[in-house]
Amino acid sequence: MGFAPLRTLQDNLLLTALVSCAFDAMGDSNLSSGQNSSCTNLYDHRNTAGVLMPLHYCIVFTVGLLGNALALHVIRPNLRKMNSTTLYSTNLAVSDILFTLSLPLRILYYAMGFNWPMGETLCKVTGLIFYINTYAGVNFMTCLSVDRFIAVVLPLRFSRFRKVQNVKYICVVVWLLVLAQTLPLLSMPMTNKEANGYITCMEYPNFEKVPNLPIMLIGAVFMGYGIPVVTILVCYSVLCRKLYLAAKSNHLTGKSGRNKKAIGVICCVTLVFVVCFSPYHIDLLQYMIRKLIYSPDCAELHSFQVSLHFTVCLMNFNTCLDPFIYFFACKGYKRKIMKLLKRQVSMSFSSVVRTSPEACSRDVVEGTEIPLHNSRNTT
Repeated sequence: MGFAPLRTLQDNLLLTALVSCAFDAMGDSNLSSGQNSSCTNLYDHRNTAGVLMPLHYCIVFTVGLLGNALALHVIRPNLRKMNSTTLYSTNLAVSDILFTLSLPLRILYYAMGFNWPMGETLCKVTGLIFYINTYAGVNFMTCLSVDRFIAVVLPLRFSRFRKVQNVKYICVVVWLLVLAQTLPLLSMPMTNKEANGYITCMEYPNFEKVPNLPIMLIGAVFMGYGIPVVTILVCYSVLCRKLYLAAKSNHLTGKSGRNKKAIGVICCVTLVFVVCFSPYHIDLLQYMIRKLIYSPDCAELHSFQVSLHFTVCLMNFNTCLDPFIYFFACKGYKRKIMKLLKRQVSMSFSSVVRTSPEACSRDVVEGTEIPLHNSRNTT
């Protein structure tokens, strides 16, 4: 009984120490979070990015807008003859055109050194269009892959999923899914005023204050990228094996138009996923996992910010690569491109001939002189 006060004192000291440790841990966490929010080196690459990123997005704007507008121009007269592949390609083209129309504001933002003077609303609109294009592109390319898989591997059993009326419903579901993935962004602040007076728009540090951000983004990566890429790999693995066995048993089957079309779509979709979508999602995933384990310092956050800008540029380049998918997926698009190329070559050749009148007249004179000279020799 005599040791009870001593034990009580020891228990109180232990409890105090535990509470102190807990507050120290919370303080360290808040300190590291505050440290990340007060990092001053996150946009040190603005001078380089202010030249390279606008140049990149000008190319994306020009090529993406022309290529996808041409696709809609080719598809529009044949709306009544539209099939499942053309319908998915049309939705992909609409998404890309919507994205390219928002690019001039982003080009201005990057050219001004990550400064957005156009307000929170416009920032949210461009951010929403950016993410809609990203995940609409992923989902419609997945639909194209499944469509090719059904056309080659299971043409009879699941042919109803390739009927135009059913494909229209699938496209509506895809757009609703994309909106469900992206509309929550409207509830988050997308702009942030930096210490130097610059206002950033749709940059990762602006979202760091969102609760449970790493878990949310890891879930978004698995839902928006992981499931589609696994679906595409499974479809294409089975499809390639089917094509290989068919070509091995019958050489004429290997040379058929349907097989060439399937191989073209496979190569283009795989290229777009590897080059455009994979680097961004892998980069995002590895940093979010690190944030769950420990709190990265300013140097790590800056490195991630630079890599994020680079991988986002790669991801948006898919707008330029999507027309190559239409080239193999849509017969009308391929035919139109070939006609335009032939016309351009013939116009270039004729312009070269027209712009050299001296050479032409010299040839004519020499052509008239030669017969006269020959006639004198013969007489």
